[in-house]
Amino acid sequence: MATPNADADSTPSPTGRPKTSRRRGAALEAAILKAAWDEVNAVGMAGLTMEGIADRAGTSKAVLYRRWPNRVALVVAAIREEGSFTDEAPDTGSLREDVLVLLRHMSGRFEGAEREIVLGLLAEYFRSPEVADHLRGQFFGAETMMSVLERAEERGEVRLDRVTPRIASLPVDLVRHELLRTQAAVPEETLAQIVDDVFLPLLHR
Repeated sequence: MATPNADADSTPSPTGRPKTSRRRGAALEAAILKAAWDEVNAVGMAGLTMEGIADRAGTSKAVLYRRWPNRVALVVAAIREEGSFTDEAPDTGSLREDVLVLLRHMSGRFEGAEREIVLGLLAEYFRSPEVADHLRGQFFGAETMMSVLERAEERGEVRLDRVTPRIASLPVDLVRHELLRTQAAVPEETLAQIVDDVFLPLLHR
């Protein structure tokens, strides 16, 4: 006899909303991520609950928690799946320009419809070290910055064996600090100062 799939969507939703099919694997995950994206856009981070996402997806909280430890991890996964906040590593041919492009992307999220979602995520940033590490690495640019630096090393612009993790993350850390402090997009002049007056001199010291 076949063993039931642990991720099978077989539990009724909290409100008894009917399901159209028995979903498993990638189909179930895609439905949950879509529901999380729709729910956070409908109610914002302040009103977001795992119960609400599960109900919108027509499944149970247990199914969600088997894949994501909390609502922040689920929302970040949904955002990445949706592609709205995706930061692909820039490749302009210049380390300076690549860093500026990345920082502009981070800052630009405070100028559009994404602003309320970003503010909600920033509020979650202080709730636990686990949440902070998750957001810092996957959402606020730290991982993408490493890709930028690796490409710069291939071009001969920098030696990564001389770059500490603290220095590597410094530009995105400083921009994140500005976003937290002002809750507004960072001016271009400030971005240039972070790159030209702080980051590049440390790389080439």
